[in-house]
Amino acid sequence: MTLHSLTADLLSPVRHGFFTRRGGASSGIFAGLNCGSGSSDQSEIVAINRARVAQAMEVAPGALVGVHQIHSSLVATVTEPGPQGRADAMVSAVPGLALAILTADCMPILLSDPEHAVIGAVHAGWRGALTGVLEATLDAMEGLGADRATTRAVIGPCISQRAYEVGPEFLEEFQTEDPESHRYFANGSGDRYVFDLPGYGLKRLRDAGVGEAEWTRHCTYSDPQLFYSYRRSVHAGEADYGRLISVIRL
Repeated sequence: MTLHSLTADLLSPVRHGFFTRRGGASSGIFAGLNCGSGSSDQSEIVAINRARVAQAMEVAPGALVGVHQIHSSLVATVTEPGPQGRADAMVSAVPGLALAILTADCMPILLSDPEHAVIGAVHAGWRGALTGVLEATLDAMEGLGADRATTRAVIGPCISQRAYEVGPEFLEEFQTEDPESHRYFANGSGDRYVFDLPGYGLKRLRDAGVGEAEWTRHCTYSDPQLFYSYRRSVHAGEADYGRLISVIRL
C-alpha cells in the first residue's frame, strides 16, 4: 500500500510530510506505518516502515535522522547521518538529511526558512512547549543562518482541545510558568479542563517572532483510521500504541 502523508503549502517548496498510519507493514494494535522503535512492535517491521518513509523522502535509510525524545527543550544541530542523542528538536542546513520526529498526540512541528536554506523539526508535548522547545529551535536555526522573520512553521496532526482533558493541577502549572496561558483552557466536566495544545503552540511560535505559523487541524485522537494516539490507546485499554513520523529535508 502506498504511504499517505499530509503536506502544507506554507512549507513549499521544501520537501516534507506528516505521515499518517497508512501504508505500513505493522499489524495488530500497531496496524499501519508504526515508526516507533521504542514501541513493542517487531523491530524488523519498524525498520521496514522507516525504510519506506526514507524512500518516500528520497533519502537513504541512514539519512532519516532522529533523536531520543525526552519531553525537553533540547535541540540537536544535525550535520551528519546517525543517531543524534537525547533531544526533542533538530535543525540542519545540510542537503540530503531528513529530520524525523515521532508523535502520538504531541505536536510534530516542521519549520523552514527557504530564503536561508535552514530547516527544523520539533516534538512538542505540553511540557516541551511550556519549557521553551519552540523558542530554542528558532534560536538554533538562527545559529545556522536562518532569520525567524522569514521562517515558516506548521504544526501537524496532534490531539485537539475537545479530546485533551486535564486536571486543575495542570492549569496551575501553566499559570505559574506562563500567566497568559489561561486562555487556552476551557471548562470540562466537574473540576476538569480541556487544553488547546495546538493553539498554545501557535501562540508560542508567534510570540517568538516566527514569520508564519499554522496548524493542519487534524486531531490524532479523533481519527483512528489515519492516526495513532497515546490517549486513545489508554482509554481503549491497549498495551501499547504506534508512533507517527513527520519528516522534513532540504
